[in-house]
Amino acid sequence: MSRDPPLPPGPIGGPGAWRGAGMAARRDWIHELDPAEIAEIEGAVRAHLAAGRSMAEIAPATFPLPTLAPRLAAILEELLHGRGFALLRGLPVERWTIAESAAAYLGIGAHLGSFRSQNAKGHLLGHVRDLGLDIRDPNVRYYQTSRALEYHTDSCDVVGLLCLRTAKRGGESRIVSSVTLHDEMLRRAPELWRALFNPFPVDRRGEVPPGMLPWFELPVFNWYAERLTTIYTGQYIRSAQANFPQARRLTEAEHAALDMLDALANEPALNLPMEFRPGDMQFLHNHQVLHSRGDFEDWPEPERRRHLLRLWLAPKQGRPLPPAFAQRYGSVTPGDRGGIVTRGTTLKFVLEPE
Repeated sequence: MSRDPPLPPGPIGGPGAWRGAGMAARRDWIHELDPAEIAEIEGAVRAHLAAGRSMAEIAPATFPLPTLAPRLAAILEELLHGRGFALLRGLPVERWTIAESAAAYLGIGAHLGSFRSQNAKGHLLGHVRDLGLDIRDPNVRYYQTSRALEYHTDSCDVVGLLCLRTAKRGGESRIVSSVTLHDEMLRRAPELWRALFNPFPVDRRGEVPPGMLPWFELPVFNWYAERLTTIYTGQYIRSAQANFPQARRLTEAEHAALDMLDALANEPALNLPMEFRPGDMQFLHNHQVLHSRGDFEDWPEPERRRHLLRLWLAPKQGRPLPPAFAQRYGSVTPGDRGGIVTRGTTLKFVLEPE
């Protein structure tokens, strides 16, 4: 017999329940790197490359940042227990090679959490570029195209993006608090709010771990250990309905709840636009922040085309997750969870998209 899921006693509020209009007027979430911190990063990069170490050997002990590390620890605290997002600004990527940019980014990321695989190929360093692929292919993911991304979460605790180059136009990042979305849905439509605590089938887009179905089932909203944890990719919930007749059919209320969640996320008063500059690093706590991206037009010259590096990270200080998350995260052990591993996946770092 199925049991009703645990539900929050009411609105959640707190520092994670911010609104975009308010955040747009503030700048305390933007952290400018100062010259001493940049010099420290460059010194660690030079030492790493001079020693001939592989990217797999990058760790806090091998990539020491004595000045910046305490600041990164404070930023991680804000990610996990505060507003859930931060922007670090100022990496001089224009004067670096791709290897230097990757080493710097991995070194900074290592101080926040362990690296997790971002796809079935085992990429621990992701490349967000338009590869000219067709999203109608059920094995293609949106980050491989120039198409807009609806608001969603990634399958890890923390996702990071480093901007190397921007598009000719478009591609703006937007984020929204899933805590605020929860509280607004509870206030405006409690019957639809309740529907989002039901498990939803979600398309794995062909990246299927051994012994698993080509979809997984998790609620959008999860109330566990006195915290709201959100996991949401509406595009893949809907593609599971289209691609897998054997997956559970959503009810009318569940479809309406997804539509309302999307509409709320797109309300200008709730979401926060964020323009990337080369050298910007955005870090988001997936459990409490959704992110999206607009369509973009890229430069015709290959060397100028939009290019972001991505990290999926598992901090050892991560929150408790419901046991059901193991079907997507592989484990719920903090510091060793999240990512995508299928049969034949080999973990690796690559300097170009493949």
